[in-house]
Formats: sequence, structure tokens, C-alpha cells
Amino acid sequence: MKDSDAPIALGTPAYRRLTLAMLFAGFSTFSLLYSVQPLLPLFTAQFGLTAEGASLAVSLATGPLAIGILFAGFVSDRVGRRPLMIAAMFAAGALTLAAAVVPGWSGLLVLRFLTGVALAGVPAVAMAYVAEEVDAGSVGAAMGLYIAGSAIGGMAGRLVVSVVADLEGWRWALAAVGIAGLAMAEAFRRLAPLSRNFTPSVGRPGALLRSAGTLFTDRAMPLLYLEAFLLMGVFVTVYNYAGFRLMSPPYGLSQAAVGGVFLLYVLGSVSSAKFGTLAGRLGRRKVFWIPVVLLIAGVALTAMTPLVLVIAGIAVVTIGFFGAHSIASAWVGRRAQVAGGGGSRGQAAAFYLFFYYMGSSVLGSAGGFAWTHAGWPGVTAFCLLLGVAALVIGLVLRTVPPLVVEPPAPQRMPDP
Repeated sequence: MKDSDAPIALGTPAYRRLTLAMLFAGFSTFSLLYSVQPLLPLFTAQFGLTAEGASLAVSLATGPLAIGILFAGFVSDRVGRRPLMIAAMFAAGALTLAAAVVPGWSGLLVLRFLTGVALAGVPAVAMAYVAEEVDAGSVGAAMGLYIAGSAIGGMAGRLVVSVVADLEGWRWALAAVGIAGLAMAEAFRRLAPLSRNFTPSVGRPGALLRSAGTLFTDRAMPLLYLEAFLLMGVFVTVYNYAGFRLMSPPYGLSQAAVGGVFLLYVLGSVSSAKFGTLAGRLGRRKVFWIPVVLLIAGVALTAMTPLVLVIAGIAVVTIGFFGAHSIASAWVGRRAQVAGGGGSRGQAAAFYLFFYYMGSSVLGSAGGFAWTHAGWPGVTAFCLLLGVAALVIGLVLRTVPPLVVEPPAPQRMPDP
């Protein structure tokens, strides 16, 4: 092997550039994807929409992203990981900037749909890019920065949009996020090292179906996918419609103050690490139900009237969700290699993310019907139903025996 083809090692200038590039990639992707979430009450007011109608601004991006994740890997096998990520980031930033000036609601939804399609090119191939280019012992640290950027971007995008929207309106808010997305795309293009170890291949869609058939015969895998769908549905529903409640009487909070609620995401980063460690020490089957119960308790707490209890409830929901997500996503990766064969881990992760984002898309919008017809008590009942179903499935997972051989735990998947 030539030196130029050697994997990038920890501590080298190339490694520093790559990890910084991955930080920008994660930040950009999730700030662009979820930046409209705190703007839903403003959309209802300007366009005369119901809550579930406004939620399409989120759902019509996460749905296409979920589907795109299943196929972006095949595209990257042909064109390369880095070129696909660069194109995806530039396209998503430009589409978000266009969404700031498009005149009607239908046009905005079309642009959000296309943004979701574009963004699928980042989470679907980020891990493959890092794994191909970085020394095996340094992959975890590089992916850790991508995941950190994802969490920070998801939080910062919502917060910045809320503050700018409060001062200048939602169009300026989206423009700010779009410009920031383009700037980070250019930073990624300049920083991300050229691929050294990528070999083009011609993947066949039929391989996806064969892999799915193998994975879905495993007893635990379909249950874990269903957990991703349900848990993400609870989480996104709470955050989608909390703004509607908090900006209405008796609270009457400003848009910027509602955006501050997303600072609770910091708790999620701590929770995912803590529960991941606890699950590694005590076993996933023994621990998984704990964060799910916390999620349910947090939803129940949001039904209270005092503002401090409502915020505390959202905080507990955040802790519970990220803890459960951390355990479930790692669980998928650990079973995949044995359940589906040595090359199935990437497909197992893709299917997990598919159900994860479909939960955001389908259940996130379905929660809007609960808000429109029954207010926050309806949202609470809807989320409690989903949470209890997730708990029941978690208890069933306790009865699924572990595989005979389980590989080392992989890096967990990105936060929303």
C-alpha cells in the first residue's frame, strides 16, 4: 500500500480536517432538517392551517429522508461518499434558502420535500466515508464528532430560527439557516480529505430486499425497528406541538422563549451516554425499559398546568428518549452482523433509521390531529398510548435470547 493510500491516523493534519468536516456535516444536516419545527405556530397563523397541516413542514422532509436513506448507499457506491455528501449539503442549504422566499405554502412544502431527499445523502453514507478513510482505531472519535455536530445542530438550528423569527419573521429565520448551511457545505468541501480507499461498485437494489428478508427473520430486529418508530413518534410529537401550547394562554411565551426549550437537548446528550454505559454494564434487556418508563412519566408530567412542571416534563421526555434511542440503535448494530451476515450491519442501520424517521414523519403529523381536536390532553393521551406500546415491546425484547456471538458495540446513530 502506498503512503497516500494509508488510512488517516489519529493526530495527523488530515484527521483533524476530517473530524472538523464531519462536525460541520452533522451540524448542517440536522439544523436544516428540523429548523422549521419551532415555526409551526407561525405557519398556522400566516397560512390559515391546522396544527397537523403545519406539521407537514417537518414530516414532508423526514419522510423522504427515511426512504432516501435506504437507497443513498447504492448511489454512493457509484459516485463516492464524499461527492455525494458535498452535493447533498449544498442542495439542502440552497433549498432552505429558497424556502425563505417562495410565496405560498405549497411551494414551501415542495422545497421541504426536496430538502429531505437531499439530506438523505449525509447520514446514509457518513459512517461509510469515515470507516473507509480512517484508521480502524480512530473511527469512533471521528464519528463521535459527527454525532456531536448532529445533536448541536439540531438544537442550535431550532434555537437560532426561533430568535431570528421573533425579531425579523420566519422568512429571515429560514434564510439565516440556509446561508449557514451553504457556508458549512463549503467548509466541508474544503476540509474533507479526498477519498483514498473508495472503490466504485455497482450495487443492486435486489440486494436490499435480500438483506431485509434476512434481517427481518431475526426475532429482535423487527421489534427494535418498531421501537424506533414509536419512540421517535412520541419525541417529535411533544416538540412539534409544545410551541402551540406554550405560546397560547395561560403561558403566552414568545417565539424566542419557546426556542429556548430546545436547550433541553443538552440533557439528551448526557442521557444517551449514561444509559449507553449502564446498558453495557448491566445488559440491554435489563436496562432498556428504564428510559422508556421515564419517557412515559415525562409525557404525563407535561399534562400538568404549572409552567415549571410542563418544562420539567419535556426535560424528562428528552432524557428518556435519548436514553432509549442510544440503547436500541446500539442493539441493532450488535445483532446485525450475526443475524444478517457479516455485511449487513450497514443495512440494519439503514432500516433502523428508516423506521426512526418515518416515526417522525407519520406519527409527528398524526399528533397534530390530537392537538386540533383535543388540545394538549389529546396530545398527552396519544403519546402515552405510543409510550405504553413501546414499553410492552421492550418487555417482550427481554424474552428474546441473545445471539451466540455478538460483535463489539458500534458507535450509536445520530441524534435528531
